[in-house]
Amino acid sequence: MPLSNFQTNLDLNMEALIKILDYSSDEIFVINKDQKIIYVNDACKKHYGLNKEDVIGKASMELADKGYWYPSIFPDVLERKEPITIKQTTILGAELLTSVVPILNDQKEVELIVTTARELQSYKMLKVKESDSKKSKKAEDPFGSIMTNNEKVKNVLKFAKKVAAANSTILILGESGTGKSILAQYIHEKGNRRNGPFLTINCAAIPAELMESELFGYTPGSFTNANRSGKKGILESADGGTVFLDEIGDMPLPLQAKILQVIQEKKFIPIGGIKEKSVDIRIIAATNKDLSKMVKSKTFREDLFYRLNVADIKMLPLRERREDIIPLIYNFLYKFNRILEMNKLISKDCLEWLTHYSWPGNIRQLENLIEKLVIVSNDVIGIDDLPEDIYNQGLAQIENTAPATLNEAVELAKKEMIRKSYKVNKSSRRVAKDLQISQTYAARLIREYCQDLSED
Repeated sequence: MPLSNFQTNLDLNMEALIKILDYSSDEIFVINKDQKIIYVNDACKKHYGLNKEDVIGKASMELADKGYWYPSIFPDVLERKEPITIKQTTILGAELLTSVVPILNDQKEVELIVTTARELQSYKMLKVKESDSKKSKKAEDPFGSIMTNNEKVKNVLKFAKKVAAANSTILILGESGTGKSILAQYIHEKGNRRNGPFLTINCAAIPAELMESELFGYTPGSFTNANRSGKKGILESADGGTVFLDEIGDMPLPLQAKILQVIQEKKFIPIGGIKEKSVDIRIIAATNKDLSKMVKSKTFREDLFYRLNVADIKMLPLRERREDIIPLIYNFLYKFNRILEMNKLISKDCLEWLTHYSWPGNIRQLENLIEKLVIVSNDVIGIDDLPEDIYNQGLAQIENTAPATLNEAVELAKKEMIRKSYKVNKSSRRVAKDLQISQTYAARLIREYCQDLSED
């Protein structure tokens, strides 16, 4: 068939070409001579947690400066005007093998820059040489960007950055697993104590009889089986830094009085001691409990509550920040693929299913689930790999969500028919015959809707 006839039959208009590029598992970027991004395919969502509309029109250096990828490669390409291949790391933790090709005009000036990037996990045995103009290094600010696309969480981070500059006591509120400890570390790193220690004690995990010695330390011979030389407590060890009191709502009342004295006077007496010790520390506390109710029930000291509550910050549960679920999934997928030396993918259907789940255990539950799925699934994590409770809740939510438009209803019907036929027929040829469509069209729909259904 002549090439012109082939092209006519395919009807390769701009819309069709963009759809084809979006099917690519490799990331594709196109940047103009002003370093503005003029095209990116759908892979940007799994690499950076951003939609295409969040990227197109932005300056590439603006995103690089925010830490979405490291190191930046475009200045080198503009200067050298020749292709470069480099290893990059994204904000979600994806390791990419990135190739950049400059397109030159007749005057040998850069008109466009075309970038393709493939996940390095696909090249387990490949040794990648770093660009000779860049040296691999750790990010200077590991907490500079807590991952979020949610406006409320962004405002929380702005407020946290403000209060970090002061030495005030901070109370972080939120359900278990919402990231309270990460926010505490973020505040420490953004404050003037960043070069000092950051020490944590979980008040819910340590027995009451041990918590006092862990916090305050003890002198030699203070009690039976005590260390002969005594022990320095967390408060003293954190001098010049920050102490994070996690789940402070579980702290026994007698210890609450002693912690109040430390906050007010920056002094304490170790167990068995007679001399006061002075410490220069900042206290950050967190709890998943309602401390105001505990104050009313006399299970939490009112004076300590008000002393802690100089600045309070509430972390949102994951169900209230659903736009962050998919970026977090990819972040954990990259993490556990790297740790476990695997190369698991996840289907679009499975991603959609997980966004409909309520996540009572929040980010911690999501992280634990992805670790499990990477271990137990086949090459592509699909809906059938999900635990029964998550599967059933996702199914109920999807069934109760009526299509908003005619196009959505048609798309849903098409998806259900293709999946049902492919489960039975297991090949594009037989699916095409079953549904009376072309094999080419059947193959495309199978790629789109049946990633999680492996052939027998």
